[in-house]
Amino acid sequence: MVKETESNIVVLPFCKEENLQAGTSLWQKRCSEVREALEEYGCFIAEYNKLSPEFRDDMFGVMKELFDLPTLRKMENKNEISLKGYFGQIPTLPLHESLGIDNATSLQATQHFTNLMWPNGNSHFCECVYEYAKVAAEVNETVTRMIFESYGAEKHLRTYMDSTSYLVRLIKTGVPNGDHEHNLGISSHTDKSFTTILHQNHVDGLQVDTKDGQKIDVEFSPSSFVVIAGDALMAWSNDRIKSPNHGVVMKGKVDRYSMGLFAFNSGIIEVPEEVVDEEHPLMYKPLNHIGYLHFYRAHIDYKSHGPLKAYCGV
Repeated sequence: MVKETESNIVVLPFCKEENLQAGTSLWQKRCSEVREALEEYGCFIAEYNKLSPEFRDDMFGVMKELFDLPTLRKMENKNEISLKGYFGQIPTLPLHESLGIDNATSLQATQHFTNLMWPNGNSHFCECVYEYAKVAAEVNETVTRMIFESYGAEKHLRTYMDSTSYLVRLIKTGVPNGDHEHNLGISSHTDKSFTTILHQNHVDGLQVDTKDGQKIDVEFSPSSFVVIAGDALMAWSNDRIKSPNHGVVMKGKVDRYSMGLFAFNSGIIEVPEEVVDEEHPLMYKPLNHIGYLHFYRAHIDYKSHGPLKAYCGV
């Protein structure tokens, strides 16, 4: 059953009780609903009950442990692509701090990150993050398959998935400190991923811009995910799906912990012929996804007005 929040963001059930199986009428119906939600809002809320309350408590507990570490230790989380390493201590964004685990569905990669933060080990942290990444990746893979099938482009799915890996970002957004700090957690932006799967504790703060420029508050429970279209999906879909601007604004008195799983592709993403027609002429040349990340980092002038079109627009 499709629901909408008060802000009209579509809520779609992805619960195990639904028995979503490819090829069934329910699967085909959900494919259409996913496509419609993404074309209208660029995002939707996925209800998903495979994260038990106990597991969620564990996950947010180890995240607090992580962010309580000394800043210099956290800054050891480095990556040549700035979007994938430590981000924090920014004067204009004093409430935000985050770290990235590249290829997080690999136990080896998650263990490497854990050992970097805790040289003496922290097996509980490693196990929690690894299990979380696998669940979020499962949601992402289901949604991605539905997107491809909804456009009749399923023959391209395997090539895309074989070159896809996941970055998990662990994020803390602190509480504004009276009059000395504003309440902006992260400024409005589009994701550079193909798709993003967001999860949070009980503290809301996510804002998404609609097509008509309105900002809407997205409220979702700790048992749900928000699925957001990234720039690479916008290119792949030939602008049928737009990556929405979104940011975080803090309004309460409790820290917000959130996790994002970002899908990146190491190959070339091409616009499939199935999404090109007279009403939708070809808008993008083949996209080198990793090349786009480097371009975005290097060309700050494009960040506020269309880096994707500047990089690979026709």
